[in-house]
Order: sequence, then C-alpha cells, then structure tokens
Amino acid sequence: MKEEKNTKSQIRLPFLLAVAICAGILIGANFAEPSSAKENDLITNFNKIREVLTFITRDYVDSVNVDEIVEHGINSMLEKLDPHSSYLPAKEVEISRAQLEGGFDGIGVEFALIRDTLYVVAPLNGGPSEKAGIIAGDKIITVDEDTIAGTGLTNNDVFTLLRGPKGSQVKLGIYRKGEKDLLKFDIIRDKIPQNSVTAAYMVDSEIGYIKVSNFGANTYEEFVENMNRLKNEGMTKMILDLQGNPGGYMGAAINMADEFIAGNSLIVSQDSKEKRYTAKAYAMRTGGFERGSVIVLINEGSASASEIVAGALQDNDRALVVGRRSFGKGLIQRPIELVDGSELRLTIARYYTPSGRSIQKPYEDREDYALDYYNRFEQGEFFSADSIKFNDSLKYETAKGRTVYGGGGIMPDYFVPIDTTMGSAYVNRLNNSGALREFVSSYVSKNEKKLDQMSFEEFYRNYKVTDDMLQQLINTGKNNKIEFAEKDYARSKEFLRILVKANIARTVFDDSGFYKVINDVNEVYVEALKLFDKAEELASR
Repeated sequence: MKEEKNTKSQIRLPFLLAVAICAGILIGANFAEPSSAKENDLITNFNKIREVLTFITRDYVDSVNVDEIVEHGINSMLEKLDPHSSYLPAKEVEISRAQLEGGFDGIGVEFALIRDTLYVVAPLNGGPSEKAGIIAGDKIITVDEDTIAGTGLTNNDVFTLLRGPKGSQVKLGIYRKGEKDLLKFDIIRDKIPQNSVTAAYMVDSEIGYIKVSNFGANTYEEFVENMNRLKNEGMTKMILDLQGNPGGYMGAAINMADEFIAGNSLIVSQDSKEKRYTAKAYAMRTGGFERGSVIVLINEGSASASEIVAGALQDNDRALVVGRRSFGKGLIQRPIELVDGSELRLTIARYYTPSGRSIQKPYEDREDYALDYYNRFEQGEFFSADSIKFNDSLKYETAKGRTVYGGGGIMPDYFVPIDTTMGSAYVNRLNNSGALREFVSSYVSKNEKKLDQMSFEEFYRNYKVTDDMLQQLINTGKNNKIEFAEKDYARSKEFLRILVKANIARTVFDDSGFYKVINDVNEVYVEALKLFDKAEELASR
C-alpha cells in the first residue's frame, strides 16, 4: 500500500510520511560521519557491492549490461524482505503512477491488441479521439506515418506511441470498415482522466451502488461527488463495491472511511520500528453518509486500502461486510524515487484495524504466498465458509462486541460462495483472446444508429442478445484461433448473453451501464440486496 496526503487534523503524523510520492533519501548522505556500528556495517557492505561491480565491468571476460546486473541485484535483495517491497525501473514508473494519480496525457482511447493489430475498443468520453471522430472498431494502422500493424506491438509500445505531452500532435492512419482508403487524423493530445470510481447508479428508489476500482489520488473526490449525486437522487442505503480492488493510497481509504464513521472513532493505526511511521488516524469531520445502512462487498481480490475501509467500517459496526475473505495485505509501502528515475517501494510499517487486527497473511513461505488464491480454491474456501480455520488467539471484538478475527484478510459478516455454474474455460478464452471485444466493437459500429436511439433504461429492460449474435461471436473466436467448445458453450450460453450485453452497454453508455447489467449475475451483489434488513439492524444498534 502507498501513502497519501492527509489533512493535518486527520492523521497525527509528521508531514514527511503524509506525502504520496516521497523524495528519495540518499544513503550516501550520512556516509561521511558514521555515528554507529550499524552505519559502519552499511558502509562496508555498500563498498563491497561497489567493488564487485567495478571488477565485473573492468575485468570480466565478456561484455556485460551493468544496468541489468544492478536491477537483478536490487530485486534479489528485496526478495529477502516481504512480498510487497518492490523495485520499478524508470520506464515503468510513469505508467504505474498514472494509474493512481488520476490521469495522463494522451489521445484518450480504450484499446485492444488483437492478432497483432491495434483496435479502438472505445474512445474515452470527451477525450481528443472522440472529438476528432475516432469510433469503436477503428483499427490504428499508422502512427506518425509509420506502420504499426503486424510489428509485434506490446501494451507498453502502445503507451509510448499514443501518450505524450499535452498539446503535442500525433498523426493516425485509421482503417474503418466500409472505407476504401485509410482515414487520416491529426490529434492533439490532452489530459486524460483516470477514474477509480468506475460505476455509480441507483439500484432502486432507495439503494445506491458505488463501485471503486482502486484508491488513487482523486478517488476520495470522485467518491464524494458520486455519493452526493446519488443522495440527491434519493439514496438512503448504499452498496460500496470493493470487489477486486487491489488498493492504492492509504489517505484515500482513510478519507473515504471518514465519510461513514461518526465522532472521533479510530479508522486505522500503523506501527513501525521508526517512530515517524507510527501513527493513528481518526474520524475527524462530519461525513456525508454517517446515517443509513451500508453494505460493503469484498472478495479474494480486495486488498490493502480496500481492507482498511472494510475493516474500519466492520470494526466500528458501521457496515455489513458481504462476500468472501479478502486478500490479506496489511503492509504499507513508501515510494522512494531513486537518482535515475526508478522507484523503490519499501515496506515501512504494518497497519491495524480499529479492533487491533493485523490482517496481513503469513509470508514466510513466498511460494505459498504467491499461490494463495489457488490454495484457497483447492481447500474449498471459495465454496464454504466452514473451510476457513481461525486462530482463537487472534480473536478481536468490534465496537459493539461482535467477534472478528485477524491473521489473514477481512472475513465478511456474510459469506457468499463463488458461483462456478455459468463460467467456463471457453468463455475465458473468448474474453482473453480479445474476440469478445472485437465482436462488440464491430457490432456497435454496425448498429450505432439503433443503439444511439435507446436510453440506458430501455436498453437494460428490453435489449436481447440473440442466438445469431452469439454465433457471430463464435465465428470471431474461430478467427482468433479459439476452438469452439460445445459443452462449455451450452453451460455458459446465458452468461455469455449477459457478458455481451454488458460490454455493449459499456461501449454505448458507460461503465455504470456495464456494471448494472453484469451485476445481475454477480452472486455477491445479488445476495447483498437481500441483506439490507441486517444492515439496517446493525446501523440502528
């Protein structure tokens, strides 16, 4: 987990810890006057590494790539620590930060690489590509007069080609079905927002739904904006969906939790061998949803900042937590910029929920840690809550005396088993190969006029995915070398209809449209809708 900016009143902690992207602390700064045996040891080892590198570069029999050797050495050192201390080469830092810091400069398209061709899945609303006339289904053949189709592009290559400083120009050659010649577009790059609140809609006249995909620099502001909009539409009950949310900035999680928790209750604490990294964060302001029942959705993919929010609301008896046991990451990383623009993400503290729980799962065996998802599946945990064994020495109590456990993730108040009856390997292959995206882009392009005439509510209530459309998808899959699997198809046919409809909704409308359609077959969401009486009871205690 990364740290994030917080108000002075919210978290009692020196300013240095509160910054989201901390400046690097150069080890060499203290080398001149060692003040302890520990620093002497550090200098000795540093000199040893420098000496080895000198001999390798000067005397080794073959030419070597010193950068590769150094990066391998850094990664090897970090492997001796915890699973979440990591190193990012300079070329990966910008992309990683953009995912959390709320945006990047580019042309504004959702894309897919299909059979070595760059497809536009959808132009982003209000972005430069949409304004220029790029549409779903377009194939980008040339960039700045250079042909890119059939050149073995990777996702990073696409980022390099299409992203660039705001105000800069990129020339695209587009193939569009029905057009004889390539279409030429001169696009001026602009700021492209990265939204982490990916869906927000009213389920009915009372229940609002908000999906948060990660915790970035703008997550809290996005959350408050959508929460207030839904309140104006009548929301008095909320589903906060954190399923599959891998976390992000700690400050965003603290601020979001504070919107639900009244008074000055504890939200999270962190502990470290360094005093400057030891602190507690409390609810400090009147939040926008301190009254009304709340259900938080989590699963095995909910980690880090997601677990801070779920744990704070559970321990303060402010929300009913529904789903499956969360990932179990209770370590905090500090991003440290190194001299060449690369970044060290070093674990500097552990965090604890208000009841005192550490939810970090054991990581002594790194292989077991990496295979935790598969181990849970094999042990039956995704199908039965009874398969989860709790250690009584890690038993804690919520503010109102309910029993909760530490030792590995947040255990929901109501367990919902994973539903494997509809999915299949064939559907996964259609999705992962890009065949589903390719079919949807083509279909929307051909039926644009009809779809544009429909409101979302009309689409949601009345639109049907036909057998003929599914056959077209099967054929698209075959073109992507996905062999038709009759038994899997028969099993997954109705789910495939929903999946196609949801992806059409996303392309024609927005992500809220996608989630409103797909949530009809999301077992955790469906179960949560039945539990608002329990959430109401908890809220009124």
